[in-house]
Amino acid sequence: MTLMEFGKGETDPTGRGQHDDGAKTDEGKPQASLLLMFGKALRAVARVGTFGAIKYTRGGWQSVPDGINRYTDAMLRHLLEEHYEEYDSDLPVLHAAQTAWNALARLELMLREKENDDAVHNTSETR
Repeated sequence: MTLMEFGKGETDPTGRGQHDDGAKTDEGKPQASLLLMFGKALRAVARVGTFGAIKYTRGGWQSVPDGINRYTDAMLRHLLEEHYEEYDSDLPVLHAAQTAWNALARLELMLREKENDDAVHNTSETR
């Protein structure tokens, strides 16, 4: 992308021109602030991540072999366990928080895998 192309096609939701005072070309972009509506849930998921970082290593989940399948299994195990007990017997966290953490880890690995596949596909097309 050239400097001249940067920002083209983006619009301001209030109708301002890109170079007008007060313009912010964020129309159609994700509203990440919506995540703040899930403050309690995200804090519970962060606790799961913190326990995992202490038990294993910070970020080590990213290198687990066959991670997508293993985090899918863990997600489903916690979802099933939630019907029998509210809290995980190993950690003082809700099974629902464990389910959410595993779902996020799984999704992150899936998106990274797709991104890598797309990059390889695009590279092979340009050759």
